[in-house]
Amino acid sequence: MDHISFAIPQGSYTSIIGQTGSGKSTLARLICGLERPDSGELLVNNINTANKRNRRKLHGQVGYVMQRPERQLFAQTVLDDVAYGPKNLGFLAKEATACARQALQEVGLLHKQNASPFELSGGQARLCAIAGILAMQPKILLLDEPTAGLDPAGRETLRRILVRIHQQGTTVVHITHSMEEAALTDNILVLDQSHILMYGTPSEVYQPHNQQCLRDAGLDLPYSLIFALALQANVDGLTLGQPLTMDKLMHELIHALSHTRSYTHSSTSTDTPHSTPSPAKAVTPPWPSI
Repeated sequence: MDHISFAIPQGSYTSIIGQTGSGKSTLARLICGLERPDSGELLVNNINTANKRNRRKLHGQVGYVMQRPERQLFAQTVLDDVAYGPKNLGFLAKEATACARQALQEVGLLHKQNASPFELSGGQARLCAIAGILAMQPKILLLDEPTAGLDPAGRETLRRILVRIHQQGTTVVHITHSMEEAALTDNILVLDQSHILMYGTPSEVYQPHNQQCLRDAGLDLPYSLIFALALQANVDGLTLGQPLTMDKLMHELIHALSHTRSYTHSSTSTDTPHSTPSPAKAVTPPWPSI
């Protein structure tokens, strides 16, 4: 990382986006205290990470879910695997087990506590690994591409879990390649070649005038906004705003179509009984090329 300056508010949900090699994982390791800044200072929970002793203080305060965390499962049972982290931090056995069960409850895997972690499905194994971090009760949860390789149902399940964890007061930092996932967070940090390209709310970052800048960095706007902009450019009088999610785009489309239908019905009712409608014309769909 080179000459960057930013602050992630406590209790926020922040996403970090950037093309491969932009510095996302390096920044994650710096935040977790796994690496030392070459210059300047990095404060995490007011702890200066330049000092090795200080970096050790972050253990347990920052939970780091690395890419493909399910590959690190090793214990005989799911419960033992999830309880390993708290025990390693010095929790009493009974307390560690209670924290592990609570974490498994949060991710919906308590019924699998006595199963082997190697018997879990891919999505369940990912949730088990995340439960192992949650069991340590971190103040900051940092996840590096947590939805990579999951099917749509698995991604949605994990997203709901992360939202619930955030609502309970945990600061969540989410590294992702998905513009759509980033659009659902409080703030977006955009990295390009180890520099900060943009930092702001999704509505601030995902502005149409930023599209070329994002594309130059190997990124883009969310698909929903790309579609909305293309439709508005090709359909006279259509106003959809700047929807950042597909749900919002569908809502705006339904709203626009309902108004168009009401206007068409009103206009048609004024026609004379013997008027002949004009033949329909073929219309090329205004979808953008992706």
